[in-house]
Formats: sequence, C-alpha cells, structure tokens
Amino acid sequence: MKIRAHQMGDIMTSPRNKSEQLSETAKAVIRSNVKQEIFEYKNQINSKYIEKGITHEQDSIDLLNKVRLTDYTKHYGRIDYVQLSGECDILTDDTVIDLKTSWSLITWPGTPAEAHNKAYEWQLRAYMYLYGRPKAELIFCMVSTDPELCKYEPEDIHQVDHIDPYMRITVVRYERDLDLEEQMRQRLDAAHAYADSYRAELLNSKSLNL
Repeated sequence: MKIRAHQMGDIMTSPRNKSEQLSETAKAVIRSNVKQEIFEYKNQINSKYIEKGITHEQDSIDLLNKVRLTDYTKHYGRIDYVQLSGECDILTDDTVIDLKTSWSLITWPGTPAEAHNKAYEWQLRAYMYLYGRPKAELIFCMVSTDPELCKYEPEDIHQVDHIDPYMRITVVRYERDLDLEEQMRQRLDAAHAYADSYRAELLNSKSLNL
C-alpha cells in the first residue's frame, strides 16, 4: 500500500493524543486504502467541482501559458517511491506545479494568503520529494465553466473570459524543506506500520466467521 500525494495532508494531521503517532483522520485514510487494496476497488468521489477540474484542466493550462508566455503541457507519469505515490500536473527542470481549477469566482482564492492550504502544501511537498525538485507552485485558475455544469447558478460567477487572464490565476510558492520531509518520512513509516496491523486484523477476523 502506498500513500498518495494528495492524502499527505490527512496523514500529517496532528493526533489529539500526543502519545499517538497518527491522528484518527490519518487512520481512516489508511484503512480505506487497505480495503481498496484487498478488495480491488477504487473509492472515487464525484462532484461538479471535481468534474470541472477534469474537463477544464487544459483550459487552465492554456490560461497559465497565456499569462506566462510559456508552453507548459500536461505531465503524465506517476512516480512510485517506496511508501509514496504521486503525479503532478506540470513538471519543469526545477519546479513541480499543481493546478486547481476553481468552480466559480466565489470559490476562487484571489490572493496567495487566501489560497494557502496546509493540506495542499503537504501535497506539494510530497511532489517535491518524489520528483526531486527544489520548488513547487500551487496555482488556482479561474476559467469559464461549461454551462451544462453550472446551469442553475448565476452566469456572472462562471463566465470569466472577459476578465484579463493575469487577473485569473493565484500562485502559492513553496521551497523544498528537508526537515519537513523527514517529518513526512516518519509519518509515512507510522502509516505503513498501521496499515500492516489493520490488514492483519481485517484478514484474521474473517477466520472467526467459519
């Protein structure tokens, strides 16, 4: 079982009991991963927010390229490294970039301070660790929403092509921190020890059904 980069925020949450290594939130994520592994299914969450992120991902890349005069392309290729797995959106020589396509102008963070999110920061730190890059960017893009996705919401919070492109991206930057990575590795060790324990408990409990 590998922890996925987007799960690192949950894994890194602090336990209420200081004598514990993992929070209840982290344990719940790990149990879900183990069950998916054993029973061979995927826990896929669907929502209009996720659907926009998927269907408009290229629009967000195009928006970023327009603002920066770059030719970024979607990165494909999941990295698996011992206990961790991840696939960033854009990869450059020195930076990993993760794009978040916002649902509407209401949900889109207008400043880096609004955009900063500890869970996303741990996701980006996981990417820097996996890809060996010294820098990371979390970029929130606001692009027009397909009318079929937002048909019951006001048009003015979804149709944004009239707004200057540079006004529609918000960037949060992170630099690699080896001390934080060590904390992450320690927490991953604890996560995998708990996964082994839960897997054994789950499998052994079935013998009681006989």
